[in-house]
Amino acid sequence: MIVVSSKSELRQQIKTWKQAGETIAFVPTMGNLHSGHISLVTEAKKHASKIVVSIFVNPMQFNNPDDLTNYPRTLEEDSEQLISEGVDMLFTPTPEIMYPKGLDVQTFVEVPGISDVFCGASRPGHFRGVATIVNKLFNLVTPDVACFGSKDYQQLQVIRLMVEDLSLDIKIVGCDTVRTEQGLAKSSRNGYLTPKELEVAPLLYQTMQQLAQDIRDGIAIEKAVAKATLTMNQSLFTTDYFHVQRADNLSQPTNEDKELVILAAAQLGFARLIDNLVFSR
Repeated sequence: MIVVSSKSELRQQIKTWKQAGETIAFVPTMGNLHSGHISLVTEAKKHASKIVVSIFVNPMQFNNPDDLTNYPRTLEEDSEQLISEGVDMLFTPTPEIMYPKGLDVQTFVEVPGISDVFCGASRPGHFRGVATIVNKLFNLVTPDVACFGSKDYQQLQVIRLMVEDLSLDIKIVGCDTVRTEQGLAKSSRNGYLTPKELEVAPLLYQTMQQLAQDIRDGIAIEKAVAKATLTMNQSLFTTDYFHVQRADNLSQPTNEDKELVILAAAQLGFARLIDNLVFSR
């Protein structure tokens, strides 16, 4: 596996591959890799001849400095996993490489509307940071395909809209959420959970499943959401939100809409857990 940190090295290798007729699939990550990330690499192999992974903890998408400081960084272990998975190149830039002028004067990309609701309302500026860094990475890697996990459903929709609006010639592939046997979505933030909290954590997915069933059974969305919130708050969770939206564009559903998505976020100890569930009624 080739490991590069400079833009020039990255671009030169990409140029060499493309001149040889290779296609490129890209998996952007913030590191601390788990089986969910590896599933993205597995999917990427289905779409291209060369696989590029980036590891970059993006300061622009953190509105809490302590969260940025404490975010787990495990580059050596991550590299070993990627080598064993046959990744062709790992890009490991620093903030100084990605934002040489500093964040205060950095040109940014923002997807209007969808970036300001749900997680965007709870974490102001988060999706501006996501859209900006993903666009910068796309410009550097120039992939044919890019793979993202569906656990961050809102993020995936932000990226899809950005690619569409900016006319980027990149196929965005959303990959299924990888879960533990108990249903907890795999996430780097699960490492913040205590053993007791890990026992409780699957309740988030279980509550979403019950919420979906309640809506299928004809219970009004507002009443079903209130029930789900109460269930969560009677455990160790503090619920941030449950939202039931149209699955295609995250707009407010009507009674005629059949394809829906539950978006959920809740605090458990030091970890803010997010998850989603797409379902039909």
